[in-house]
Amino acid sequence: MTDAALRNISDTARWVAIYRAIESERPDAWFHDPLAARLAGERGLEIAKTMDFAHDNAWSFVARTVLFDRFIVAGVQQGGDMVVNLAAGLDTRPYRMDLPADLLWIEVDLPELLRDKAEALADEKPTCRLERVALDLSDGAARRALFDALGVRARHVLVMTEGLIVYLDQDEVSKLAEDLLRPASFKAWALDMVSPRLMQMIQASDAQKNLSQAGAPLKFAPVEGPAFFSRLGWAPVEVGSLLHTAAKLKRLSFRMRLFALFPDSAGKVPNAPWGGVCVLKRSSE
Repeated sequence: MTDAALRNISDTARWVAIYRAIESERPDAWFHDPLAARLAGERGLEIAKTMDFAHDNAWSFVARTVLFDRFIVAGVQQGGDMVVNLAAGLDTRPYRMDLPADLLWIEVDLPELLRDKAEALADEKPTCRLERVALDLSDGAARRALFDALGVRARHVLVMTEGLIVYLDQDEVSKLAEDLLRPASFKAWALDMVSPRLMQMIQASDAQKNLSQAGAPLKFAPVEGPAFFSRLGWAPVEVGSLLHTAAKLKRLSFRMRLFALFPDSAGKVPNAPWGGVCVLKRSSE
């Protein structure tokens, strides 16, 4: 394994931060993340250089970031008073977004990653109230205890799992969905997912090889698309295609713009290479 190879799941956070840094340097940037390059470091840059498939499709990371940003903005405008960012990685939204000072933002991730992140950002001031919780989300009992504890601290909680569930299998995703339903205050959940066809394309690329070496192969790509969550108590209310969003953001090559001329399958067609961000709300709401 080379020095640039992914060593663990935490390395993916450094890798993805590079694409936020690149977008932030553009004169027409859709978001500005001045901390991304610092957090990614030289290691993140070296990892990104080995990911040809990801580099060719860097527009997907830009579109994903924009769609999650929009979820937060809309959710806060609709009364959200807490954001729970599961597998937060090196996300810097509490620092780079204009958020209400009284909004409570909870970052949850592995202890080592959060410790390194806190040290790197020690001199930075978030725009809202920020708390970090070191937790292995695969520990179901600890996860449920955390959700229950957070649920009583707010009235309208927004949950985001950016770049998380694709690493889980269907059973693990189902259990997470059920656990998120426990607190009545957990109102909305944003996640990104891919279709079976796009998963096949990724699995045939260098990205899957590197992720598998790091013990983090991609898994979740349900045939039914976003409707997978309907039977789990979560109703899809918005589904945003990464490709079509990137087209509107003017981040696609000429070749990819041609693909974007086709109608959005919204993840409902298994043999269509689709990836997107889904906003779910409790079915009982």
